[in-house]
Amino acid sequence: MKTHSPRRRLLLLGATGAVAGLPALRALAQVVPAPGLDVPYDPSPQPVVERMLQMASVGKDDLLYDLGCGDGRIVVTAAKVYGARGVGIDLDPKRIAEARANAAAAGVEQRVEFRVGDLYKSNFSDATVVTLFLWPHVNRKLRPILWQQLKPGTRVVSHIWDMGPEWPPERTETVQGRKIHYWTIRAEHKRAA
Repeated sequence: MKTHSPRRRLLLLGATGAVAGLPALRALAQVVPAPGLDVPYDPSPQPVVERMLQMASVGKDDLLYDLGCGDGRIVVTAAKVYGARGVGIDLDPKRIAEARANAAAAGVEQRVEFRVGDLYKSNFSDATVVTLFLWPHVNRKLRPILWQQLKPGTRVVSHIWDMGPEWPPERTETVQGRKIHYWTIRAEHKRAA
């Protein structure tokens, strides 16, 4: 009978554990941003997307920007269900390609646009609604940019994360155990920016 050295046994156990733990490793990969990205790809569940759009009272006259749009589901839903126009911005070209394909499959590609871009350098001043599902540090870095660029009356909705104590949400709801926060840009925000 052949025996393995303790070191080889450890390596074999480690490899076996890694295979057995593959779903856990995949789950971990979903919460760690890919290199060069600030936020990992974690799509919002469709019931959350729908409630975000309802909270913002999205309609056919709106221009919605989804910052960190991922696969485009918020922009596509806003266009398909509410007749809004939409723009999605994301750093990841793979997600933008996926978003464009999703818009084409939904038949709304004439009402939406998807751009590879840096949120901190993007212009979204023509938005009437802004949606976000980013991380707290990104929201806080974006807050003064939102205040500076957006017109009073623009609605902002964020999945899970708020904007910090300097800008408490006007309303918070929970859908499927996930928080959704809502704000409106006001004139005093423009002065504070």
